[in-house]
Amino acid sequence: MGLLTILSSIKDRADKFLNEKNVVTDFLGKLEEKTGIRKKILAVGAVSLTGLYLVYGYGAALLCNLIGFAYPAYYSVKAIESLSKEDDTKWLTYWVVYGVFSLGEFFSDIFLYWFPFYYAFKCLFLLWCMAPMSWNGSQFIYNRVVRPAFLRHEAAVDSLVSDLGSRAMSAAENLTREGTDQNKNVVTPGPSAAQPETKSLPAPSAANVAPSESSEEQPVRKP
Repeated sequence: MGLLTILSSIKDRADKFLNEKNVVTDFLGKLEEKTGIRKKILAVGAVSLTGLYLVYGYGAALLCNLIGFAYPAYYSVKAIESLSKEDDTKWLTYWVVYGVFSLGEFFSDIFLYWFPFYYAFKCLFLLWCMAPMSWNGSQFIYNRVVRPAFLRHEAAVDSLVSDLGSRAMSAAENLTREGTDQNKNVVTPGPSAAQPETKSLPAPSAANVAPSESSEEQPVRKP
């Protein structure tokens, strides 16, 4: 009964999405006009091709990450713009679980990336986390794993964050103070000292005439 309820909820959500006015439905509407195939069948075919590509296609990691990011990001923006707080909590919960999953995947991806159905199962997991039901994957993981761990270590984490913040502020203040002191201690060059005046030598007097000059002036005596 629970599985039937989940499938019915997903079907209702898909029908509601196909009846909305957005980029995807506009594109499907144009295809419906050109091909004569209903939008629902086109959507099912696109989902099937996406699943096959996630199993056998090249670049499945990029496609999987786009699926896990694009749809939630679009509805997160809509939740921010809406006045209701309920949808904000829903998508914030998804992003917390998405961040925890991405952190864990950083270490497990080394061992699991070679698995042939890895990205298909990852995409199904992300779709389960964003599923349009009250007890979806993000709610389940947050209430069973993230929230208990957070409440258990909240005080220690707050103390650590506060200590790191105070140390960072103290280091920044010390660097600023040292830079200011260095700028004050820099000696600015003063005006250049006036060069000493060159003393002019006294003009030579007649008595201090060089001998060569005086001998030239005396007449040569004949024997």
